[in-house]
Amino acid sequence: MSQSLSGKRVAVLATDGVEQIELLDPVKALKAAGATVEVISPRTGSIQGFNHLTPGDKIPVDRALSEADAADYQALLLPGGVANPDQLRVDDTALAFIRAFFDAGKPVAAICHAPWLLIDAGVVEGRRLTSFKTIRTDLRNAGAEVVDEEVVVDDGLVTSRSPDDLPAFNARMIEEIAEGRHGHVGASRSSDRTPAASFS
Repeated sequence: MSQSLSGKRVAVLATDGVEQIELLDPVKALKAAGATVEVISPRTGSIQGFNHLTPGDKIPVDRALSEADAADYQALLLPGGVANPDQLRVDDTALAFIRAFFDAGKPVAAICHAPWLLIDAGVVEGRRLTSFKTIRTDLRNAGAEVVDEEVVVDDGLVTSRSPDDLPAFNARMIEEIAEGRHGHVGASRSSDRTPAASFS
């Protein structure tokens, strides 16, 4: 069943080194569902997309992170790539922006290496999620339950492993955003909830 995201605003937090397809493909799906999407970055103008290790396109930035307010958006998308989250995870403004979505119970979708950001934002403890295989030990060490599945949904937090999972990732992301606010208020919580449980 198709989901309508008409009237929903989705923030995409990214910087140079973002895996291009992990930004552009979900954004295309979100817009097709009726959402308004804005790319937010510490950089202004544009960011450099990558196709794995090969530079790709320049991706326009819609709003500087310093001027963005999480309260203006209904959901957050975190695309991966290695360099992109590695830069953002030491940016206090970026981490505060991410935490604001969790504190408000808003849907967050993170793919590939992007869950790295969730570690530094302090929101993975007690959560069930997946990621690219090279950062799974980091997630476990931060207290997450990590599984190897194409998409995992835990109280509005949607995670996937790689670009191969994008069809499932996009579908579940849209579904969670359509449902609205969820129960993942606060930085961490017990992992004994049903993984796909959500509370509108």
